[in-house]
Amino acid sequence: MKKMNKKNIILVCTAVKFYCLKDEDAFFEWIKKINCIEKISALGKELYLHIVDDEINDQDLDDLIGLFYRYNIEMTQLACFLRNENKNWFYENKKAFWYKKVFKK
Repeated sequence: MKKMNKKNIILVCTAVKFYCLKDEDAFFEWIKKINCIEKISALGKELYLHIVDDEINDQDLDDLIGLFYRYNIEMTQLACFLRNENKNWFYENKKAFWYKKVFKK
């Protein structure tokens, strides 16, 4: 049964910097392996990652954190995935390398 209150979430990757052709290839291969990404679109220097649902699993969130951190993509937009189920490792882990980038105060 599909969840009826699905939200459309689009993550924006602006002017992603690649250091070589293989780096760009690796970026797009990584995106293809993240299950919650339904499709990719682009306009100008912006790449849009269309997310299947607002309640993604921990592995997909972890992969998005790694991808965004590695390619210096604005990470505050990942805060929308905070849930009671992931709060312990995602939000309350204030020493995590991503914490300040996601939850800027």
